[in-house]
Amino acid sequence: MGIARSFNSWIKYRQIANELEGLSNRQLADLGIERRNIDRVAVKAAL
Repeated sequence: MGIARSFNSWIKYRQIANELEGLSNRQLADLGIERRNIDRVAVKAAL
């Protein structure tokens, strides 16, 4: 994976993680996501 692609993936990961972290526990539950799994979900979505 090239440097630019890695950087873009990291940016996308941070954007997704930040958005999910801003949601309430109820909103996360509605999406089927537990707060402890935000990083895992963001990594999968960023790839």
